[in-house]
Amino acid sequence: MTQPTPPVALIADDDDFFRLAVVAILTRSFGFGEVVETGSLDAALDQLSTRRGAVTLALFDLAMPGMEGPGSLSAVRECFPAVKVAVVSASTERNKILTALEVGVHGYVPKGIGSAELTRAVGMILEGQIFVPASLAVLDGVPPRPAIELRPPGPDGRQDGRPSRIPDLTPRQRDVLALLVEGRSNKEIARRLQLGEGTVKVHMAALLRSLGVQNRAAAAVVGARLLAE
Repeated sequence: MTQPTPPVALIADDDDFFRLAVVAILTRSFGFGEVVETGSLDAALDQLSTRRGAVTLALFDLAMPGMEGPGSLSAVRECFPAVKVAVVSASTERNKILTALEVGVHGYVPKGIGSAELTRAVGMILEGQIFVPASLAVLDGVPPRPAIELRPPGPDGRQDGRPSRIPDLTPRQRDVLALLVEGRSNKEIARRLQLGEGTVKVHMAALLRSLGVQNRAAAAVVGARLLAE
């Protein structure tokens, strides 16, 4: 009888010692057969793309190369819907936690909670629950983050009312946008930026969301205007 393949997890954090601790927890407490370690958002996206269908849990730090806050994870949720995605961060800022929940992560785990609580948090996430720090419920007097209202796209595919500037894009996404405006294909963009083509596709999905457009052509139109300003 064929034995089931052990699950694979991913930890994206540029702190080697923290990654080591998380790998130990995931392998010993949850039976992951492999934990892929990366130190940047680009590397994590590349691994998720090449191991599509194998990775079931992905943990992301918010303070590593390529990451500009929890909003950077929106494309990860869209492109890899079967993966449970969680933030593991030293920051407990209310706005960051709420933004992470808005983009659909399955948990926000503070790094300072200790190994036992970290293990409990991961267990809850794997069981399908949403883990948030207890501090979120006791931050009285802090106004909630306003909801994001999306209006129907205008004639050029752009969200009506969006500010005429590049919104919430990481430096890598700006690089991808500039090459898209030049008319480059995903394969050409990957070659120019020395990225995997799957990684470029994830960045492209993030661009479409951030620019409020539905396709590459509309993104190129909006991007050309924004880059010229």
